[in-house]
Amino acid sequence: MTQVTKSRELSSPERLQAFTDAVVAIALTLLILPLMESVGELADHDGTTGEWLAEEQYALLGFVLSFILIAVFWVHHHKLFHSVKRVDPGLLWLTVAWMFTIVVMPVATSLSTQMQSDWTQPLVYIGTLFATSLMLLLARAYLRAHPDLHTMDDADAVSGIRASGIVSGLFLLALVLALTIPGAGNWPLLVMLLSEPLQRLDRRRARRRPAKR
Repeated sequence: MTQVTKSRELSSPERLQAFTDAVVAIALTLLILPLMESVGELADHDGTTGEWLAEEQYALLGFVLSFILIAVFWVHHHKLFHSVKRVDPGLLWLTVAWMFTIVVMPVATSLSTQMQSDWTQPLVYIGTLFATSLMLLLARAYLRAHPDLHTMDDADAVSGIRASGIVSGLFLLALVLALTIPGAGNWPLLVMLLSEPLQRLDRRRARRRPAKR
């Protein structure tokens, strides 16, 4: 019984959230390192800022995109954990899996912007984004199945699951498009622009359902 109790109290929500904050901060820092290295390399050859901007334009675009996506994932994860009052082993390991996908993002970004283009690049990059969104979806579903772990009411829990499901579905669609359309690269990620409109539509439908009864 003592071991079970200890495993259930592996970490407090505050401690686990602080750890995820640190992981996200490290991942965001790692994103910039390849660009910093390229500045040093070009400086050794008496390059100019204009040359660096021209040579690293795709790396810069990848950096900005990944930075924004990681920041958005972090914000949503942070909001979710505001309602968590206790962490059990299941939620802990789902959070660890989510952190793993965040840590992989700098590698996926570098592969996508620095290597020769091939079909595996979107598989790694978009696939990592899909995995990150999926882990958050699973965490929301797990919390709904364990109401003793959080303070959300069921309506909020269901709403969060549906919103996360839309995001994960769009990332999966982007991945399928990238793998089936030759030369598409990461451009299918533009389907993520549909995320907010689809979530608004879903919220409107959810509000109308009770009125029809």
